[in-house]
Amino acid sequence: MRFFLGLLLLLSIAGCSGPDIRDYAAQQPALELSDYLNGDLEAWGMFQNRSGAVVKRFHVALTGTWQGDVGTLDERFTYSDGSTERRVWTLRRQADGSWRGTAADVLGEAVGEVSGNALHWRYQLLLKVDGEQYVVDFDDWMFLMDGRVMLNRARMSKWGVDLGEVTLSFHKPAK
Repeated sequence: MRFFLGLLLLLSIAGCSGPDIRDYAAQQPALELSDYLNGDLEAWGMFQNRSGAVVKRFHVALTGTWQGDVGTLDERFTYSDGSTERRVWTLRRQADGSWRGTAADVLGEAVGEVSGNALHWRYQLLLKVDGEQYVVDFDDWMFLMDGRVMLNRARMSKWGVDLGEVTLSFHKPAK
């Protein structure tokens, strides 16, 4: 019995580890949020439940504007079922280079770090499902692929239990 408890503890600790943002420090092109998230962008994405089934698909029209180290990112979602949603982020670069973000449906602040081509965000979101509202945790990674494409993978959980994953592909128009 002790063996199985020890194994369970070891597996749960191993499950909490993940990549470190500094692992991407040398990766190019370097992500500068105020450059990439400036102007109009589009994204296409999907939510997969924990078994991998695609539950929801969506398109996002985004507009980013900046005043120094403070940006506004206006996201307009259109889901495959025809429903729509809007989220307006305020993004602030901190003195230490980290990022903080707020939005109406984000509890507290999103906390993020950029290193190389990667951004790692963590935040809690008020998620509406079938007329109910739930607080879920997001562990959100974005990777700049080139000057026009950024890929995003976010794990969604509640009380440490995996609920599913959001995958997005951002596209910036050619200049």
